Amino acid sequence: MTDEEREPPEAGSHTFSEGQGFDDPYEGFDLDPPELSVDPGKVDPVDSRVVSDQLDRRQLATEDVDAEELLDVGLSYMQINRHEQAAETFERVARYAEDERLSQEAWVNKGAAHGQLEEWDAAIGAYQEALHIDDSSDHAASAETNLAYAMWESGRTEQALEHAERAVEIDPRFPQAWYNRGFFLLERGLAEDAVNAFDNAMRLGFRNAEILEEKARALEELGEDEQAEEVAAEAEEMRQRAEEEFVRQQR
Repeated sequence: MTDEEREPPEAGSHTFSEGQGFDDPYEGFDLDPPELSVDPGKVDPVDSRVVSDQLDRRQLATEDVDAEELLDVGLSYMQINRHEQAAETFERVARYAEDERLSQEAWVNKGAAHGQLEEWDAAIGAYQEALHIDDSSDHAASAETNLAYAMWESGRTEQALEHAERAVEIDPRFPQAWYNRGFFLLERGLAEDAVNAFDNAMRLGFRNAEILEEKARALEELGEDEQAEEVAAEAEEMRQRAEEEFVRQQR
């Protein structure tokens, strides 16, 4: 795979209403949808059409809007891959919310919804709105991390690194921010700094095959071939275990 073909870090990922605390393997965000009144005796509870109909009814109730409940509706839209409706819902939350922190969270989530649709300009705008509210909160760290990814996808690679650096400054214990920083540093040819960033991310609990592969690539560029092979082998073992676990669960 050439450098031009390499995939940047997963983005939006990052942090749908969650700034910190990742499991292994890393899961980008944890969506806990609100309870929906589905009668399992009449409706298959996994029928997303029924779920989306309920969400639509809740979103359209504009009288006395509860911004926190509306945020849950947006997250539930994300869970059933209705990203356009999610983006619209998060924007309504941002407009209605009296609490600036809730409004900021909504803008970050709106950006991630646009990211799922690969609408990078809209995503960038949403993250910038979030940062305009508060550029030093935990949500700001998520906004900067996701903004870095959106910048990368839109071809603004130099700005991507700047925002990745800013995310680490805001929250030095945010592992995804360190991973993104390492990725962008490596793309700029700064392999030694990239290895340090990847190590920081792993120390903070972000350890999966993807980051190990990127670290192996950085070590290769530094001429540390033996260590690179060891790290690459660990990444392959991790991928194989994940595949075996997936097959086991399907049985």
